[in-house]
Amino acid sequence: MPHFSPVTPEIIQQLTVILGAEAVSTARADIDLHAKDQSHHHAHDADVVIFPTKAEQIAAVLKLANDHCIPVTPWGVGTGLEGNSIPVYGGILLSLERMTRIIEVHADDFQVTVEPGIGHKDLNAALARYGLFFPPDPGANATVGGMLANNAAGIRTVKYGASKDNVLRMQVALADGRLIHVGSRSVKQASGYDLLHLFVGSEGTLGVITEATLKLVPIAAHMSAVVASFADVESAVQTVVAVRGSGLDPAALELIDAAHCRMLRETEGVDLPDYPTLFMEFHVALPEALESVLDNVKAICNEMGALRIHTATDSAERKRLWHARHASYEIMVRSHPNQQFFINDVAVPISQYPELIATIERVKTEMGITAYMIGHAGDGNIHVEFPFSSPEGYERAMEANGQIVKRTIELGGTATGEHGVGIGKAKYLPMEHGEGLDVMLAIKHTLDPNGILNPGKIFLES
Repeated sequence: MPHFSPVTPEIIQQLTVILGAEAVSTARADIDLHAKDQSHHHAHDADVVIFPTKAEQIAAVLKLANDHCIPVTPWGVGTGLEGNSIPVYGGILLSLERMTRIIEVHADDFQVTVEPGIGHKDLNAALARYGLFFPPDPGANATVGGMLANNAAGIRTVKYGASKDNVLRMQVALADGRLIHVGSRSVKQASGYDLLHLFVGSEGTLGVITEATLKLVPIAAHMSAVVASFADVESAVQTVVAVRGSGLDPAALELIDAAHCRMLRETEGVDLPDYPTLFMEFHVALPEALESVLDNVKAICNEMGALRIHTATDSAERKRLWHARHASYEIMVRSHPNQQFFINDVAVPISQYPELIATIERVKTEMGITAYMIGHAGDGNIHVEFPFSSPEGYERAMEANGQIVKRTIELGGTATGEHGVGIGKAKYLPMEHGEGLDVMLAIKHTLDPNGILNPGKIFLES
């Protein structure tokens, strides 16, 4: 266990000098609010919660913490699902929720520069007047800083990529108090090491993102959702592979199992049968192109044995469908009172997706365990949700998750497609990365020699 120093009254006083008294809190309400994210991982109390408003304040806080060997855990809005922002070792909880400015919209360059605490949905609402949007969509109104730190992805990854594919430049505060810029506003970059993507996905263990310039794309002129239901999961999954191989370029391609369909129908009023179902969306510039795309995707679905195909070009209907999809986890939780959920998050090459789903079905059957599936099928990502209400149930979920993760890695996939490593996936990294993990740890020790930055995450040893 790392050896850290406590947050003393003297440290609180120095934080107050840096930030102002209104931005430093030891109130029980603030401690509790920032002790746990949306994951199943246990809560841990920080000693103090701070609310910086400037990059220079963050840099000064990190220098103070580094000089006194005090852990610092960055916090966006707490929507993480792997305990990524839980202050495992206490110390300073650095909340970025007051840094929400849009610094500049570079509309002619299809870019925007923002502070890290702005929610991506709030950002897109502001960008709508320019006819532009930031594509990654993890569902919840996650902050941009949290999305970049975690390399969040979501429903549109299949067309537009994950957070790492939609950022050009960042300002980062290092453990020793330096503020550096990585990347460039130029779309083409070939200058030196790619430090930009070193920090993306590092979960606050190498530095704290204080500003980001993001890529934007025009809002598509024509969109349509396609909902196709199948008699079994296998047929739905084979259709995913067929659509991806057809060149139709879906903007979203989601797999929803029968149980989710039933819950969405009963709670959200969407017209879904109790069968495994694909949600697809297509974005095009011309109406005739959309008609051609829809004809082709219907033909593929019919060939693969679809029981029902429905298209939705009406904006209100599309929004209702995607709202239901995004609300599926909350609906699942409400449908299982007095239970918690262990959420699996793995991804494989699209050619291996059928084998991954078959593995999940086999594990469910052999273990006699309840599990639900929903995921971003178009990019080979699946989430398996295991409800549990006892320590024994948790252990069974852990065992099932472990079997799925191991098989995923054997198939050339990854232990985490978009939720990050956080606390829960650290034990699988040696299996996935081998000696590459030693290189990661060396980088960690170089940039954060005292281990103060989000300790307890990614590495079994921090």
